Amino acid sequence: MKLNELKRGQSARVTSISATAAAKRRLMEMGFTRNTVVVMKKAAPLGDPLELHVRGYELSIRKKDAAVINVEAI
Repeated sequence: MKLNELKRGQSARVTSISATAAAKRRLMEMGFTRNTVVVMKKAAPLGDPLELHVRGYELSIRKKDAAVINVEAI
C-alpha cells in the first residue's frame, strides 16, 4: 500500500521508498526510513498536501511524494 492511500487517523510502518536517488534521499532526510511509524493526520480539502505525524513532529508533503512511499498498515 502507498502512503497517500492512508485514511485520516490511520497508522502505518514505512517498508520502502520507490523513487529516484535524489528524491529518496530527500524523503529519508525528512524521516521516512524503514520501520518508521507514520500517522495520517489530515489532508487538505482537495487532497493535497497531506499532514503526517512522523518521529514526533508534524510534516506536510505533496500527495505525489507520498505515492512513492510504500507502507504496511498497523
